[in-house]
Amino acid sequence: MHEPVSVKNQALALVIPTLNEEGNIGTLITMARTVLEEQKIPFEIIVVDDDSRDQTGAVVEALAAGDPRVRLIVRKGERGLSGAILDGWQSSTAGICGVIDADLQHPPEILPKLYEAIVSGSDLAVGSRYTSGGGIGEWNFVRRFLSSAAIKLTWPLMKRGARAHDPMAGFFLVRRECIEGIGFQRQGFKLLLDVLVRSRVRSLAEVPISFGLRTANESKANFRVGWDYLILLARLYARKLGIGRSV
Repeated sequence: MHEPVSVKNQALALVIPTLNEEGNIGTLITMARTVLEEQKIPFEIIVVDDDSRDQTGAVVEALAAGDPRVRLIVRKGERGLSGAILDGWQSSTAGICGVIDADLQHPPEILPKLYEAIVSGSDLAVGSRYTSGGGIGEWNFVRRFLSSAAIKLTWPLMKRGARAHDPMAGFFLVRRECIEGIGFQRQGFKLLLDVLVRSRVRSLAEVPISFGLRTANESKANFRVGWDYLILLARLYARKLGIGRSV
């Protein structure tokens, strides 16, 4: 395990990717900002919006006007959760990079525990539904089965010492030094899996979370999400097996 990161690198860049999240984003920013301030964690909140057609941008801009630690990036003509996260991280120099979904299904009160895991020496800290104490809420049998099957497919890809129980999670923090210079797949929703397989992460901590229910707006889960995941899996397995050019 690494030594704790130096003081100058303890700032957190928390990215919130959005697409039509006007009903959630203001609440999430306020909650995240409050919990980070209470724990005296240096931070910036970067909302990366894929050109929403609702008032998502206006809500963020109103909050940013009174707090320079809140920023909005609007992407034109581009879609993809992973790409939005990467663009947000690249816009910052903070030593710790994080992401949380905009739909309030991830509990922002867990952020200090994830942060503490990083500054205490872990390369990666994951808000995990599948570690002891975590939960996935009121999912039906089909969704539970598909999630379990998708996770099992990832197990051979992950490195010893950095195998996560919830490699599909969208709530995590990672040391910048572990991901710099790596060309992660920008399409799709499963950046964490790419990070686990291709980054320089050597140690991780999993903090249990209970997956909440979306409180407003519509879920982005659809056939395209599943297709992008299969493409990512195929690329990672091809890389592992040395098939074709390195990806």
